[in-house]
Amino acid sequence: MTTIHLMVGKVNFTNLSRYSELSERTYRRQYEQPFGFMDINRCLIEVAIDTMRFQVAAIDASFIPKSGKHTAGVGWFYNGKASRAERGLEISTIAVVDVGAALGYALSVQQTPATGTTDKAVIAKKKKKKSTKKALTRIDHYLTHLRATRDALPKSVRHLVGDGDYSTYKWVEGVLALKLDVIGKLRHDANLRYCYNGPQKRKGARRKYDGKVFFNDLSRWQALGEVKPNVNLYTAVVWSINLKRKIRVVYLVNQHSAHSACTALLFSTDIDLDPVQLYEAYRARFQIEFIFREAKQFTGLTDCQARDEQKLAFHFNASLTALNLAKWEAYQQHDTDETFVFSMASYKRRKLNQHLLERFIHNLGLDETLIKSHPNYQNLCDYGILVS
Repeated sequence: MTTIHLMVGKVNFTNLSRYSELSERTYRRQYEQPFGFMDINRCLIEVAIDTMRFQVAAIDASFIPKSGKHTAGVGWFYNGKASRAERGLEISTIAVVDVGAALGYALSVQQTPATGTTDKAVIAKKKKKKSTKKALTRIDHYLTHLRATRDALPKSVRHLVGDGDYSTYKWVEGVLALKLDVIGKLRHDANLRYCYNGPQKRKGARRKYDGKVFFNDLSRWQALGEVKPNVNLYTAVVWSINLKRKIRVVYLVNQHSAHSACTALLFSTDIDLDPVQLYEAYRARFQIEFIFREAKQFTGLTDCQARDEQKLAFHFNASLTALNLAKWEAYQQHDTDETFVFSMASYKRRKLNQHLLERFIHNLGLDETLIKSHPNYQNLCDYGILVS
C-alpha cells in the first residue's frame, strides 16, 4: 500500500519493484494469494465514520479496459466514457458513504463475469444451440456480490443507493430480502399511480389506485421548497407498477434556465424516509464515482499486468484499499474548520517527496533528527502539491 502511495507511473509488477526492495517476481507471487481486503476496509470504515451519522451504502459498476483473449472475465461491458459497449472487464463496487461529510470509502470490489458475451456464446447463438439452463443476468451477479458483502456493512447502514440501472423489480426484491431499503432513480416517464385511501365498497375487490401520476400537475404532491437556489423538491407516496410496491418519490425540479427545467425522479422503498434525506443520500451516491476516478488516475485500478482471476481480484482490491487508507490519513490530518477536500494528487506528491528525502538521508549518511526538525523540512515535503 505504501508503495502505491508514493510511486510514479503505472501500478504494475515492474513499476512496483522499482520503488521498493521487493522484486517483480515477489509481487507476482503475492498477488496469487488471497487476502482479507474487505476486513481491512470494514475496520477502517468503523473508525472513519461515526455510527451516529447518516450513512448509506452505494453500489456501482465500472468498466476496466483490457485486451487479449485469455484474461479471466473478459467480455463486452458498457463503457460510460465511450457511451457504448466495449470489450474489457467490469468491476462491481460497494462503498459506504458518510452523507453529511460527503466522504465515501470502498468496502468490497468483485469482478463481474462475462455472461452471454464471450466468443463461444456468440458462436453458439449463430449455430442456434439452445441451452436448458437459464443464464444469469448482470443483476444476478450484483446481488451475489451484495449477499457476500452484507454482513460486512455497518449496522447503522439501512439504505443502499444505486443509479437508474439498478431500478428494477429483481434488484429491489433482492435487496429487500437482505433487510436493506433501496434508494434509486426512476425514468422520467415512470408508470406510477396515486394510492387510494378513501372508503371501500362492501363487496368486490378493494380499490388500490386513485389515478395515474402526471408530472405536469403537482397539486397532489407535497412541496418541500428550495434545497438549493432554483432547485425545488416535491414528494409523495405512490404505487410503482414496475416495482409492484409503494415507494417514496421525490421529484426534483431545477429551474436553472428560464426556458427549460431539468427534472429528476428519485425514490426509496422506505416510505417513512425523510424526503430531504432521500435527496441528500442520492447526491452522496456520486462519491463512488469519485472513488473510481481517483483509483484509475492515482492507484492504478486499470494498470494490472495479470490475466489470472485471483491476481486481478488482488489488484482491484489493493487499488481501492490504498485509496481508502490515503483518504483516511488525509482526513485525520485535517484540523481546520474549513470543509475537508481530498486531493489524491497532493497526497501522492507529498508521499513521494518524503520518500526521496528519506533516501537522501539514508544514502548520504545525514543526521535524520537534525533534518526533520528543520523548519523547512515540511516545505520540502509539500513541494509541488496542489494548493486549495
